Amino acid sequence: MERLDTTTRRKYEIKARVFRALGHPTRLFIVEQLAGGERCVCEFNAAIDADFSTISKHLSVLKNAGLVEDEKRGSNVFYRLRIPADGRLFSCMDEAAGALAAAFGATHE
Repeated sequence: MERLDTTTRRKYEIKARVFRALGHPTRLFIVEQLAGGERCVCEFNAAIDADFSTISKHLSVLKNAGLVEDEKRGSNVFYRLRIPADGRLFSCMDEAAGALAAAFGATHE
């Protein structure tokens, strides 16, 4: 078994920070949308039933976790994933959600 030394602990702290950042349905939605490419914050404003400040807060959490980066162009701010997504993470999450839904008798789409 691997030891939880300082280096290993740091690796797990980073993973935990990423999981905390992904721990909200809106942030998961945002990350899945960004997996398809760069998006303007105004697109999220139109797609998410929340006020602009709430969307900005979600994007800030994702940025602070190191998952997304932004770029201001004129009056617009564009977001993109810092690390390209190949879909494996989302497939894994969908599979896990489906298994949990089945285990608890909930419906899963």
